[in-house]
Amino acid sequence: MDTTDTTEFIRVCALSDLPVGTAVRAEIDDTPIALVHTDTEEVFAIYDECSHAAVALSEGEVEGCTLECWLHGSRFDLRTGEPTGLPATIPVQVYPVEIRDGDVYLSTVPHNGPAAAGDK
Repeated sequence: MDTTDTTEFIRVCALSDLPVGTAVRAEIDDTPIALVHTDTEEVFAIYDECSHAAVALSEGEVEGCTLECWLHGSRFDLRTGEPTGLPATIPVQVYPVEIRDGDVYLSTVPHNGPAAAGDK
């Protein structure tokens, strides 16, 4: 059995371009991604569209490992994409991130399956 990891990572930005405690929008292969640099110095990548209202999550508030949608207050776990607060009930994709030599690299293959559809 071949266990070689064929996941490709692409450089997105320098870690210094992501202020701590914020989310920043990036377009990767026409996919909107919210890059989040938490207060604990971790970096996460999550699909940049709320599954409830189809607005940019990158415009929301970061609290711990949670990103809150600015429009209706839905919250998403940055590690899993699972909603942790209503009104959203459908998860959003999360993407693997690596930090290499002070740069942020992202895989465009999500951890948790295909893009979520809106649940309006």
